[in-house]
Amino acid sequence: MRPSLRRMGTAGLAVLLALAGSAVPAVAAVAADDAYAFTLLAKAAPDECFDGIGLPYPAGPPCAQGQEKVSQAYVWGLTKVGTDLWFGTGANVHCLVSGATLDSLTPVVNSDYVCEYAESQIVRSDPEWPAELGDQRPPEVWLYHTKTGRKVDKSGEIRAKSPDDAERLRTTIGLRAAGNLDGVVLLGGPALNNSLNLFAFDARTERFLGSVNLPEYGNIRTFLVAEDAMYLGVGIGPNGGTGGGVLRWIGSRKNPFAFEIVASLPVQAADLAYHDGRIAATSWPASQPSSPAQLAGVWLSPALADGEPGLNPEDAAGWTQVWHARQYEPDRVVAATYGGGGVASFGGWLYWGTMHVPLKATKVHQQVYPQQTDEAKQAQIAGTQRAVSVWRGRDLGLPTQRIELLYGATALPAYDPATATWASVPTGWTPLYGKSGFDNPLNNYTWRMAVAGGRLYVGTMDWSYIVQDIVAQDPGLRIADLGFAPIDPAVYGGDLWMFPSISDKAQPVSTTGVGNYLNYGVRTMIPDGPDLYLGMANPMNLRTDPTDDVPEGGWELIRLTAPGT
Repeated sequence: MRPSLRRMGTAGLAVLLALAGSAVPAVAAVAADDAYAFTLLAKAAPDECFDGIGLPYPAGPPCAQGQEKVSQAYVWGLTKVGTDLWFGTGANVHCLVSGATLDSLTPVVNSDYVCEYAESQIVRSDPEWPAELGDQRPPEVWLYHTKTGRKVDKSGEIRAKSPDDAERLRTTIGLRAAGNLDGVVLLGGPALNNSLNLFAFDARTERFLGSVNLPEYGNIRTFLVAEDAMYLGVGIGPNGGTGGGVLRWIGSRKNPFAFEIVASLPVQAADLAYHDGRIAATSWPASQPSSPAQLAGVWLSPALADGEPGLNPEDAAGWTQVWHARQYEPDRVVAATYGGGGVASFGGWLYWGTMHVPLKATKVHQQVYPQQTDEAKQAQIAGTQRAVSVWRGRDLGLPTQRIELLYGATALPAYDPATATWASVPTGWTPLYGKSGFDNPLNNYTWRMAVAGGRLYVGTMDWSYIVQDIVAQDPGLRIADLGFAPIDPAVYGGDLWMFPSISDKAQPVSTTGVGNYLNYGVRTMIPDGPDLYLGMANPMNLRTDPTDDVPEGGWELIRLTAPGT
C-alpha cells in the first residue's frame, strides 16, 4: 500500500498548474524549518489516454474512455538565458531504462505507471521500432519566462519547420542536455539508430533555427560554458558505450551546428565542470570495459590557458584520468556498472559522485556468474546493491594529488569465483562524513551538482518509492533479497543535499522529492545568484488524478530560494 498523504516532505505544493501556454501563478511553499522556499513554476500536464496494455489510445485528454496519462517525465536538459529558462523533456524514461538497460520487456501496469514495450501502439504501427523503446514519445522543448510565469511549448515550431525537423524530433529519445552561448540555445539528445539529434533556437527572437543529426555520436549528457566557450560531452555508439569525448561549439546563429573535437576518450563524457583552469569530466563505462580507462571515472583536460584560448583540437589527446571506480569498488563486475555522476568545483576541491542504475549490477553479475541454488542467487542479489559514493580531490593529476571519500563504505561485498562465495572486502577508504547514499542505501544516483551562494548542492535519485514495483517485474526477485531494511514511506522521493563549506558535512535541504514524493530525483539544476532552478524527474505516468490523496506524476520545474534571499 502507498501512503495516504497527498504531499509529503519539507515543502507541500498542493495544486497543479493550468494548461500549457497560459500565464499561471507560481505555487509557493516554505520549507518546514523556514530556511528554504520552494516554488513550483511549471508541471507536465496529462497528454494521453490509456485504456489498457496493447489497446489503441482513446482521444483526449480529457478522456471519455480510459484514464489520463502523463508521459513527459523529466526536465532532462535545462539552461538559463537572462531571466528565461529553456528546457527539454524526456518521456516515460523509467520504461526506457528498464527496457534498454535491464532488458525488462514484459509489459507492466500498476497504480503508478505503465510500460507497454512491444505492446505499445508505436511498435504495433512500426514493427521496426525497438521494443525496448516502445514507450518513447517525442520530447518537448519549453521556454519559461520567469518574469511573467508564462510557459511556451516550442515543440510545434520544430515540427512546422520542415519534415526533416519533425522527423528528428519524433525519433529523439529525449532532450538530455541544454546549453546556450552567443545568442544560440542548443538542446540535444540520443536518437534512434544510435545517433545524436541537436535543435537550435535564437535566444533573442526565440525563433527555431534548425536541427541536425550527428550519426557519429550516440549520446549527450551535458553542456558547459567555461572561459567564454561552450563544450558538450558526448558518447559514441549505443548509449555511448563504445567511446566518447568533448566537443567545442564554434557555431553562430547562421551556422549553429559547427563543432570541433577537443577530447577523444575511451568512454563517454557524462557531466562537465570548470575547475582550476581546466575542464573536469565524469564518465560512464564502456559497454565491455577491458581496462580501468574504460570504467566510470574522472578525467581532467589540459589547461585552457595553454596555447590558443580554451580547448582546441590539439588538446584532444591530452586528457588524463585521475580516478576510476575500481580504485574503490572491490568487485570487478560491479565496478564495470558504475557511472560517473554530478561534478562541481567548490572551495578549491573538485567534488563528484557515482551513479548506479537499479539492479543493473545484479543483472550483469547474473550473466557473468550464473548461480544455481536459491541461496546463491539471494547472496548475489544482496551483494550487488550499491548506493552513491561522494568524493572530492585537489591537485588532481599532480604528484601532490589528494582524494577524499566523503560518503561511502569502508568495505563492500565482492564475489570470489574460485570459491563461489561472497565476502566483505575493504575498499581502502574511510568516509569523512557518512555512509553511502548520504546514509540512505536507496540513493542510487548523484545526478547533479551546482554551486550557488557559496554552497554546494547535490541532487540525487532515490528509488525507495518504486523499488517494490521494479522488483515485482522480476519473478526471481524479492525486496527482502536486496538486503534493505524495511522502507519508511517518510523517505520517499529524491534528495537535495547542501555542503555549506568545505569543512562541513552535507545538510539535507529536502529528502522527499522537494514537495512531491513521486519526484524520485533532482535531474538538473541551474544557479540563479544564491538560488537554484531545479528540474525534477517523475515518471509516475498514471498518477494524474488531482482529487485523490496521491500527488501527480510528470516533470516539475521548481525554484529554490535560499535563506536570506
